[in-house]
Amino acid sequence: QVQLVESGGGLVQAGGSLRLSCAASGRSFSSSTMAWFRQAPGMEREFVAAINYSGEKPIYADSVKGRFTISRDNAKITVYLLMNSLKPEDTAVYYCAGDSLPYRLGALTTHYKYWGQGTQVTVSS
Repeated sequence: QVQLVESGGGLVQAGGSLRLSCAASGRSFSSSTMAWFRQAPGMEREFVAAINYSGEKPIYADSVKGRFTISRDNAKITVYLLMNSLKPEDTAVYYCAGDSLPYRLGALTTHYKYWGQGTQVTVSS
């Protein structure tokens, strides 16, 4: 059974930082893209960042570019999201996702078969 388990969410003041982690088990994602999405109340789930299997090609949503950094450790089957300069509009549930196909790098929710349960990030003004 494939599981993705996020951790690291919480409450932080605007301008602060958080690092999210996503630990995968039940399947190797060493050839697959891993990603982060987020969903605010009443909003659709949106793409935040993705990283290809080797970690050499991260892509970001424009809204987080320059503030967030995605990385991965294939030995630990873990993906991270370092979030700096957080803003109140970053408040959302953050979800980790894993692609089922090798070597694809996408920003659509339909590209990802495996999802975590989400971790809440709240940024106060």
